[in-house]
Order: sequence, then C-alpha cells, then structure tokens
Amino acid sequence: MSAHHHHGHGHDHGHHHHHHGDPGHGRAFAIAITLNALFVAIEFTYGFLANSTALMADAGHNLSDVLGLMLAWGAAMLAKREPSGRYTYGLRSSSILAALFNGMLLMAATGAIAWNAVEQLMAPRPVEGLTVSVVAGVGIAVNGISAWLFMKGSKDDLNIRGAYLHLAADAAISLGVLVAGLLVMYTGWAWIDPAVSLVIVVLIMKSTWSLLREALDMTLGAVPGNVDAGEVEKYLLACPGVSGMHDLHIWSMSTTDVALTCHLVMPGGYPGDVAIDEIARGLKEQFGIHHTTLQTEQGTTQHACSLHGGDTHDHDHDHGHHHGHAH
Repeated sequence: MSAHHHHGHGHDHGHHHHHHGDPGHGRAFAIAITLNALFVAIEFTYGFLANSTALMADAGHNLSDVLGLMLAWGAAMLAKREPSGRYTYGLRSSSILAALFNGMLLMAATGAIAWNAVEQLMAPRPVEGLTVSVVAGVGIAVNGISAWLFMKGSKDDLNIRGAYLHLAADAAISLGVLVAGLLVMYTGWAWIDPAVSLVIVVLIMKSTWSLLREALDMTLGAVPGNVDAGEVEKYLLACPGVSGMHDLHIWSMSTTDVALTCHLVMPGGYPGDVAIDEIARGLKEQFGIHHTTLQTEQGTTQHACSLHGGDTHDHDHDHGHHHGHAH
C-alpha cells in the first residue's frame, strides 16, 4: 500500500461565492419582506370590505410570498455558513430545499385561490371596483419594487430566481386585479373579478412548475440543466495522459454550486499536481464546475465503482493515486 499517494490541495474558493455573500440580497430580502407583509394586511382587509375575491386571492398569494421570501433569505444566509465537521459541504444545499418548498407553497396557494374564485363565479356578489383598483395599484408598486431588488441575482441562483419570479408574478397579478376592478366599476359585472383570479392561477402555476421541476432535479442529484455531461466527458477524455474514465458524477451542491467527481485512467501514472489543477481549471472555466475531485488510476486492475455493492475499489489497487481538493 506504500504506493498510495494522497495529493490534497487547499484552494481558496471564497471568490466563487460572490453571489452568496452579496450584502445587497440581505437588504433586498429585508425590504421586500417588510413591504409585502404590510401590504398583505392592507390588501386582505380591503378585499374583505370590498367583497373582492381577486383582492383576497392576491393577499393570500402575497402572504405565500412573504413566507417564501423568508425561506429564501434563511437559505441564502445558511449558504454562507462555513463547512463543519458534520456538514462537510456547509449548509448551502438548504437553498435547494427552499426553492423546492417555495414551489410547493405556491402550488398550494393557487389551489386555494382557484377554489375561492369558482365559488364566487357560481354565486357572484357585488364588488367595490374602485377600492379594488386602488389597492391593486399599491400592490403593483410594492411587488414591482421588490422584484426589481432581486433581478440582478435571479440569473445565477435558483433560490433568488424563485423569489424574483414570485414577486414579478405578483406585480402582473396586481395589474390584472387593477384592470378587473376598473371593468367591474364601469360595467357592473361582478363575475369579472373571480374570472381574473382564475387567469392569475393559471399564470402562477406555469411559472411555478419549472421552478419545482428544477428544484426536484437538484434534490435528486441530477446533472444541472446548464451542464452537458457528454461535453464534460469529451473534455476529460481529451486531457493529456487520459486513456479512459469512469464514475463521472456531476450534481448541484446548492442553487449556485456544481460539484464533480470522476476516476481518470492514466496509464502513465499520476501526472503531477499542475496537470490536475489544469484539468480542474478547465472544468471551472468551460462548465462552471467549481468543486472538482479527481482520482487517477493506471488501469491495471478492474475497479469501477459499484453503487450497489460495497465500494471495494479503494482497497485493492496498488497504483491508485488519489487527488482530493480540500475546500
């Protein structure tokens, strides 16, 4: 076993996580949560007084927003926690849970709204159009400002995107409610109000579905949608000295971090730290994979890693060189 070498490299990975540590997001969360919580109280009260399901539906949906924002904020904070002896990756995967829970919460909220709207369509009650329109106008401002706060981070981070989608959908909904209020005011048709809330429901479900699907994929350790596993494989096989590879695993560690582990067959033996660092750098630059762990083997024994059986491949090779990145 004397030929077993462990090459550990401590890399400073701090600079990859700039979107977790963005102080602007903490502020964005605080402002958005406060604004929305105040608005929910106002909107529900007036919706009740004006007899508008659309307003009450919107208030219910805004409440799910406040909860969703609190979840997303909590996850963003947890993502910054340093790894510990037990949680060796830190708690960054909590952002995946938040995105998943956020999506489920939205689905539940839309179900309640739809139920309410159908009831009102069956037995329309007179609706105070003016009150509805004014309150909805305030809603557009509150949600619009909140969504704008998260726009910047929504491209890189599914968790932040969940918050952003949520708020943008709300601004659109408030606009719909505003128009409904005006129409009710001018035509006196009370059914317009619940009809609009049903349209709102369909719109929310569409945006939520993709969020839910992506979060589920992450939970199940799927290869992230923006990484082409086939291309990664081609890249690794093209690296100097590599004759084959097996056990390539690519997964999301959080809504922003991607990890990869792989066994590379290098008949010429371990090519040295510089060569391995070069491979890792290529993975980062071309595929956005920040956490790479590569194990090199000379291919003199059969040791493909079996997920079902015991992992024996670590014990029986005399020429295996391990290369691990310490984070």
